[in-house]
Amino acid sequence: MIESIPSLRRIIRLALEEDLGSGDITTDALIDPWISGNASLFVREEIVLAGLPLFKRVLQTMDSQIEYEEYFNEGDRVSAGKEICLLKGSLSSILKGERTALNFLQRMCGIATLTSRYVETVKPFGARILDTRKTAPGLRWLDKYAVRIGGGSNHRFGLFDGILIKDNHIAAVGSITRAVELARRKAPHTLRIEVEVEDLAGADEAFKAGADAILLDNMALQQMHKVVQSLKGRLIIEASGGITLESVLDVAKTGVDVISVGALTHSARTADLSLEVIPEAANSS
Repeated sequence: MIESIPSLRRIIRLALEEDLGSGDITTDALIDPWISGNASLFVREEIVLAGLPLFKRVLQTMDSQIEYEEYFNEGDRVSAGKEICLLKGSLSSILKGERTALNFLQRMCGIATLTSRYVETVKPFGARILDTRKTAPGLRWLDKYAVRIGGGSNHRFGLFDGILIKDNHIAAVGSITRAVELARRKAPHTLRIEVEVEDLAGADEAFKAGADAILLDNMALQQMHKVVQSLKGRLIIEASGGITLESVLDVAKTGVDVISVGALTHSARTADLSLEVIPEAANSS
Protein backbone atom coordinates (compact mmCIF):
# COMPACT_ATOMS: atom_id res chain seq x y z
CA MET A 1 0.00 0.00 0.00
CA ILE A 2 1.28 3.44 -0.92
CA GLU A 3 0.19 4.81 2.46
CA SER A 4 2.84 2.63 4.15
CA ILE A 5 5.73 4.41 2.42
CA PRO A 6 7.70 5.88 5.35
CA SER A 7 8.79 9.08 3.65
CA LEU A 8 5.46 9.83 1.95
CA ARG A 9 4.48 12.79 4.13
CA ARG A 10 7.90 14.41 3.67
CA ILE A 11 7.83 13.85 -0.11
CA ILE A 12 4.43 15.53 -0.36
CA ARG A 13 5.44 18.42 1.88
CA LEU A 14 8.62 19.16 -0.08
CA ALA A 15 6.80 18.96 -3.42
CA LEU A 16 4.07 21.35 -2.30
CA GLU A 17 6.59 23.77 -0.81
CA GLU A 18 8.53 23.75 -4.06
CA ASP A 19 5.47 24.70 -6.11
CA LEU A 20 3.54 26.95 -3.73
CA GLY A 21 6.37 28.86 -2.11
CA SER A 22 4.73 31.78 -0.31
CA GLY A 23 1.39 31.17 -2.05
CA ASP A 24 -0.50 30.83 -5.34
CA ILE A 25 -0.71 34.45 -6.48
CA THR A 26 -2.99 33.73 -9.44
CA THR A 27 -5.57 31.61 -7.62
CA ASP A 28 -5.66 33.91 -4.59
CA ALA A 29 -6.35 36.87 -6.87
CA LEU A 30 -9.17 35.20 -8.77
CA ILE A 31 -10.98 32.73 -6.53
CA ASP A 32 -12.25 33.16 -2.99
CA PRO A 33 -11.35 30.19 -0.75
CA TRP A 34 -15.00 29.53 0.17
CA ILE A 35 -16.11 28.94 -3.45
CA SER A 36 -16.81 25.25 -4.06
CA GLY A 37 -17.05 23.34 -7.31
CA ASN A 38 -16.29 20.11 -9.14
CA ALA A 39 -13.29 18.98 -11.15
CA SER A 40 -12.86 15.90 -13.33
CA LEU A 41 -9.71 13.80 -13.52
CA PHE A 42 -9.54 11.96 -16.82
CA VAL A 43 -7.04 10.23 -19.06
CA ARG A 44 -6.30 10.88 -22.74
CA GLU A 45 -4.55 7.56 -23.44
CA GLU A 46 -4.75 3.98 -22.20
CA ILE A 47 -2.85 3.57 -18.94
CA VAL A 48 -2.30 1.35 -15.95
CA LEU A 49 -3.53 3.45 -13.05
CA ALA A 50 -0.87 3.93 -10.36
CA GLY A 51 -0.64 6.63 -7.72
CA LEU A 52 -4.29 7.59 -7.28
CA PRO A 53 -4.04 7.35 -3.46
CA LEU A 54 -1.07 9.73 -3.60
CA PHE A 55 -2.95 12.11 -5.91
CA LYS A 56 -5.74 12.26 -3.32
CA ARG A 57 -3.29 12.55 -0.43
CA VAL A 58 -1.64 15.62 -1.99
CA LEU A 59 -4.97 17.39 -2.40
CA GLN A 60 -6.14 16.35 1.06
CA THR A 61 -2.96 17.90 2.43
CA MET A 62 -4.15 21.14 0.86
CA ASP A 63 -7.71 20.68 2.11
CA SER A 64 -9.06 17.69 4.05
CA GLN A 65 -12.63 18.60 3.05
CA ILE A 66 -12.18 17.73 -0.63
CA GLU A 67 -14.39 14.75 -1.57
CA TYR A 68 -13.92 12.15 -4.31
CA GLU A 69 -16.02 9.85 -6.44
CA GLU A 70 -13.67 7.17 -7.77
CA TYR A 71 -14.52 5.15 -10.86
CA PHE A 72 -11.38 3.00 -11.09
CA ASN A 73 -9.09 1.17 -8.66
CA GLU A 74 -5.33 1.22 -8.35
CA GLY A 75 -3.83 -1.14 -10.93
CA ASP A 76 -6.79 -0.98 -13.32
CA ARG A 77 -6.18 -0.58 -17.03
CA VAL A 78 -8.03 2.58 -18.01
CA SER A 79 -9.01 3.36 -21.60
CA ALA A 80 -8.41 6.71 -23.27
CA GLY A 81 -11.10 9.30 -22.54
CA LYS A 82 -12.30 7.71 -19.31
CA GLU A 83 -12.95 9.75 -16.18
CA ILE A 84 -10.92 8.39 -13.27
CA CYS A 85 -12.56 10.37 -10.49
CA LEU A 86 -14.63 13.43 -9.68
CA LEU A 87 -13.42 15.96 -7.12
CA LYS A 88 -15.75 18.14 -5.06
CA GLY A 89 -14.68 20.95 -2.78
CA SER A 90 -12.88 24.28 -2.58
CA LEU A 91 -11.79 25.25 -6.08
CA SER A 92 -8.98 27.32 -4.59
CA SER A 93 -7.53 24.30 -2.78
CA ILE A 94 -7.96 22.04 -5.82
CA LEU A 95 -6.16 24.48 -8.12
CA LYS A 96 -3.32 25.05 -5.68
CA GLY A 97 -2.58 21.34 -5.38
CA GLU A 98 -3.42 20.36 -8.97
CA ARG A 99 0.02 20.47 -10.56
CA THR A 100 1.85 18.69 -7.75
CA ALA A 101 -0.79 15.96 -7.54
CA LEU A 102 -0.76 15.46 -11.32
CA ASN A 103 3.05 15.40 -11.50
CA PHE A 104 3.14 12.44 -9.13
CA LEU A 105 0.23 10.64 -10.79
CA GLN A 106 1.43 11.12 -14.37
CA ARG A 107 4.92 9.83 -13.56
CA MET A 108 3.67 6.81 -11.65
CA CYS A 109 1.08 5.88 -14.30
CA GLY A 110 3.79 6.17 -16.95
CA ILE A 111 6.08 3.80 -15.07
CA ALA A 112 3.31 1.29 -14.36
CA THR A 113 2.10 1.36 -17.96
CA LEU A 114 5.57 0.83 -19.42
CA THR A 115 6.29 -1.94 -16.92
CA SER A 116 3.08 -3.74 -17.88
CA ARG A 117 4.21 -3.77 -21.52
CA TYR A 118 7.50 -5.42 -20.63
CA VAL A 119 5.74 -7.94 -18.39
CA GLU A 120 3.23 -8.90 -21.09
CA THR A 121 5.97 -9.21 -23.71
CA VAL A 122 8.00 -11.80 -21.76
CA LYS A 123 5.06 -13.61 -20.16
CA PRO A 124 5.23 -16.69 -22.46
CA PHE A 125 8.80 -17.39 -21.31
CA GLY A 126 8.34 -17.00 -17.55
CA ALA A 127 11.04 -14.37 -17.01
CA ARG A 128 10.38 -11.78 -14.31
CA ILE A 129 10.83 -8.07 -15.03
CA LEU A 130 12.74 -6.12 -12.36
CA ASP A 131 13.54 -2.46 -11.89
CA THR A 132 16.93 -0.98 -10.95
CA ARG A 133 18.26 1.84 -8.77
CA LYS A 134 17.99 4.25 -11.73
CA THR A 135 15.14 6.16 -10.14
CA ALA A 136 14.42 9.86 -9.66
CA PRO A 137 16.38 11.05 -6.61
CA GLY A 138 14.09 11.21 -3.61
CA LEU A 139 11.27 9.34 -5.37
CA ARG A 140 12.59 5.78 -5.25
CA TRP A 141 9.77 4.52 -3.03
CA LEU A 142 7.20 5.86 -5.49
CA ASP A 143 9.01 4.67 -8.62
CA LYS A 144 9.39 1.14 -7.27
CA TYR A 145 5.79 1.10 -6.06
CA ALA A 146 4.64 1.98 -9.59
CA VAL A 147 6.73 -0.88 -11.03
CA ARG A 148 4.91 -3.32 -8.75
CA ILE A 149 1.53 -1.92 -9.76
CA GLY A 150 2.53 -2.53 -13.39
CA GLY A 151 3.22 -6.20 -12.67
CA GLY A 152 7.00 -5.98 -12.29
CA SER A 153 9.19 -6.80 -9.30
CA ASN A 154 11.70 -4.76 -7.34
CA HIS A 155 15.45 -5.34 -7.34
CA ARG A 156 17.31 -4.21 -4.22
CA PHE A 157 16.01 -0.93 -2.86
CA GLY A 158 19.45 0.53 -2.19
CA LEU A 159 23.05 -0.30 -1.43
CA PHE A 160 22.08 -1.43 2.07
CA ASP A 161 19.73 -4.35 1.36
CA GLY A 162 21.46 -6.47 -1.26
CA ILE A 163 24.92 -7.58 -2.36
CA LEU A 164 25.67 -6.94 -6.01
CA ILE A 165 29.35 -7.24 -6.88
CA LYS A 166 29.98 -5.11 -9.96
CA ASP A 167 32.94 -4.75 -12.30
CA ASN A 168 34.54 -1.95 -10.27
CA HIS A 169 34.34 -4.01 -7.09
CA ILE A 170 36.05 -6.89 -8.89
CA ALA A 171 38.73 -4.58 -10.26
CA ALA A 172 39.33 -3.20 -6.77
CA VAL A 173 39.84 -6.58 -5.07
CA GLY A 174 41.45 -8.49 -7.94
CA SER A 175 39.05 -11.23 -8.98
CA ILE A 176 35.49 -12.53 -8.86
CA THR A 177 36.56 -15.34 -6.54
CA ARG A 178 38.16 -12.93 -4.07
CA ALA A 179 35.15 -10.62 -4.17
CA VAL A 180 32.70 -13.44 -3.40
CA GLU A 181 34.99 -14.73 -0.63
CA LEU A 182 35.10 -11.31 1.06
CA ALA A 183 31.36 -10.78 0.70
CA ARG A 184 30.63 -14.20 2.18
CA ARG A 185 32.98 -13.54 5.09
CA LYS A 186 31.87 -10.01 6.00
CA ALA A 187 28.24 -9.62 4.90
CA PRO A 188 25.17 -10.91 6.77
CA HIS A 189 24.53 -14.56 5.99
CA THR A 190 20.90 -13.77 5.16
CA LEU A 191 21.81 -11.76 2.04
CA ARG A 192 22.10 -13.35 -1.37
CA ILE A 193 25.36 -12.65 -3.22
CA GLU A 194 25.03 -11.63 -6.87
CA VAL A 195 27.95 -11.04 -9.23
CA GLU A 196 27.97 -9.00 -12.42
CA VAL A 197 29.74 -10.93 -15.22
CA GLU A 198 30.55 -10.13 -18.83
CA ASP A 199 31.24 -13.56 -20.34
CA LEU A 200 30.92 -17.32 -19.81
CA ALA A 201 34.28 -17.55 -18.05
CA GLY A 202 33.18 -14.95 -15.51
CA ALA A 203 29.86 -16.74 -15.00
CA ASP A 204 31.66 -20.04 -14.35
CA GLU A 205 34.04 -18.38 -11.90
CA ALA A 206 31.18 -16.78 -10.00
CA PHE A 207 29.33 -20.08 -9.78
CA LYS A 208 32.40 -21.97 -8.55
CA ALA A 209 33.08 -19.21 -6.01
CA GLY A 210 29.64 -19.77 -4.50
CA ALA A 211 27.60 -16.87 -5.85
CA ASP A 212 23.84 -17.19 -5.48
CA ALA A 213 23.09 -15.23 -8.64
CA ILE A 214 24.83 -13.75 -11.65
CA LEU A 215 23.99 -10.65 -13.63
CA LEU A 216 24.80 -10.88 -17.33
CA ASP A 217 25.80 -7.32 -18.10
CA ASN A 218 25.34 -6.13 -21.70
CA MET A 219 26.01 -9.67 -22.89
CA ALA A 220 25.33 -10.68 -26.49
CA LEU A 221 22.39 -13.02 -26.96
CA GLN A 222 24.51 -15.91 -28.21
CA GLN A 223 26.80 -15.67 -25.18
CA MET A 224 23.80 -15.28 -22.88
CA HIS A 225 22.30 -18.47 -24.27
CA LYS A 226 25.53 -20.37 -23.57
CA VAL A 227 25.55 -19.21 -19.96
CA VAL A 228 21.95 -20.33 -19.53
CA GLN A 229 22.70 -23.72 -21.06
CA SER A 230 25.63 -24.18 -18.69
CA LEU A 231 24.21 -22.84 -15.42
CA LYS A 232 20.41 -22.85 -15.61
CA GLY A 233 18.97 -24.16 -12.34
CA ARG A 234 22.27 -23.91 -10.47
CA LEU A 235 21.89 -20.25 -9.55
CA ILE A 236 19.69 -17.30 -10.50
CA ILE A 237 20.54 -15.82 -13.89
CA GLU A 238 19.71 -12.17 -14.46
CA ALA A 239 20.11 -10.22 -17.70
CA SER A 240 20.61 -6.46 -17.70
CA GLY A 241 22.10 -3.59 -19.65
CA GLY A 242 20.39 -1.51 -22.32
CA ILE A 243 17.36 -3.78 -22.62
CA THR A 244 14.47 -2.15 -24.48
CA LEU A 245 10.89 -3.08 -25.21
CA GLU A 246 12.05 -4.10 -28.68
CA SER A 247 14.84 -6.38 -27.45
CA VAL A 248 13.36 -7.84 -24.24
CA LEU A 249 11.58 -10.73 -25.98
CA ASP A 250 14.83 -12.03 -27.49
CA VAL A 251 16.47 -11.79 -24.07
CA ALA A 252 13.62 -13.74 -22.47
CA LYS A 253 13.90 -16.44 -25.13
CA THR A 254 17.43 -17.28 -23.91
CA GLY A 255 15.90 -18.68 -20.72
CA VAL A 256 17.22 -16.20 -18.15
CA ASP A 257 15.30 -16.11 -14.87
CA VAL A 258 14.98 -12.35 -14.44
CA ILE A 259 15.50 -9.28 -16.59
CA SER A 260 16.28 -5.92 -14.96
CA VAL A 261 15.38 -2.82 -16.94
CA GLY A 262 16.54 0.64 -15.96
CA ALA A 263 14.25 2.20 -18.56
CA LEU A 264 11.19 1.35 -16.45
CA THR A 265 12.00 4.27 -14.16
CA HIS A 266 14.52 6.45 -15.97
CA SER A 267 12.83 6.59 -19.38
CA ALA A 268 9.11 6.05 -18.84
CA ARG A 269 7.04 8.75 -20.55
CA THR A 270 4.64 10.55 -18.23
CA ALA A 271 1.03 9.53 -18.82
CA ASP A 272 -1.34 12.01 -20.43
CA LEU A 273 -3.85 12.89 -17.71
CA SER A 274 -5.74 16.09 -17.06
CA LEU A 275 -7.71 17.67 -14.24
CA GLU A 276 -10.36 20.11 -15.44
CA VAL A 277 -12.75 22.25 -13.43
CA ILE A 278 -16.34 21.71 -14.49
CA PRO A 279 -17.89 25.08 -15.42
CA GLU A 280 -20.34 26.53 -12.92
CA ALA A 281 -23.27 26.21 -15.33
CA ALA A 282 -22.61 22.46 -15.65
CA ASN A 283 -22.33 22.12 -11.86
CA SER A 284 -25.74 23.65 -11.35
CA SER A 285 -27.51 21.69 -14.10
